[in-house]
Amino acid sequence: MLAFYLFDPMYFVYVGPAILLAMWAQFKVKSAYAEAARHRASSGLSGAETAQRILNAHGITDVAIEPVKSFLGDHYDPRRKVLRLSPEVYQGRSLASLGIAAHEVGHAIQDAKAYGPLAIRNGLVPMASIGSQLSMVLIIGGIILNYVMGAPGASGGFGTTIAAIGLGLFGVVVLFQLVNLPVEFNASSRARGILLSQGMITAQEGPVVGKVLNAAAMTYVAATITAIMTMLYYASIVFGRRD
Repeated sequence: MLAFYLFDPMYFVYVGPAILLAMWAQFKVKSAYAEAARHRASSGLSGAETAQRILNAHGITDVAIEPVKSFLGDHYDPRRKVLRLSPEVYQGRSLASLGIAAHEVGHAIQDAKAYGPLAIRNGLVPMASIGSQLSMVLIIGGIILNYVMGAPGASGGFGTTIAAIGLGLFGVVVLFQLVNLPVEFNASSRARGILLSQGMITAQEGPVVGKVLNAAAMTYVAATITAIMTMLYYASIVFGRRD
């Protein structure tokens, strides 16, 4: 019976479509990035220069800009007030570089304006980090323990309690990802508007940048759906009955 849960076809019923969506989203973002990377921005600005201009325009003087080595490892660190850009974005002068740099500056602007969803997301980080590390261990460990003790599913048992705690922790991860969606979409919306309004890209270049930002946003949507369906799948095992 334990082997049934380790190789459960229902897992693919629950999570399979979401995994396919995530793979499609990754393909789209790589494709959109590759296309935008081929187009040099007419402004001639690099990603780092773009980021600095936007920060200056919004009166943000306490955020540093640093290069990082990882490919597409671009992110804003609200704790240290640092905008970290990958070499391709930091030095690059393509539309892809400008779009990604502007998106990350969008998070710095959110931070400066005390954007509500960002504050909630940042507050969830510690518990979400714990949840991502321990939830699956507790869920699967609880399920295994139930079968070892002969108390499967909703019939209860110590294993059910352990698995339920794991589900609760995983629920925090799901909540984090749900809250993260408006944060990412808002940053992308800010990026497009700022680049156009400040003349860093032309109206003709806008759609190319938009494809990169939209494709990146879809990866967050796919990850959130995958997490939700994964939680529902394990909840069906922990609290359901199987003959």
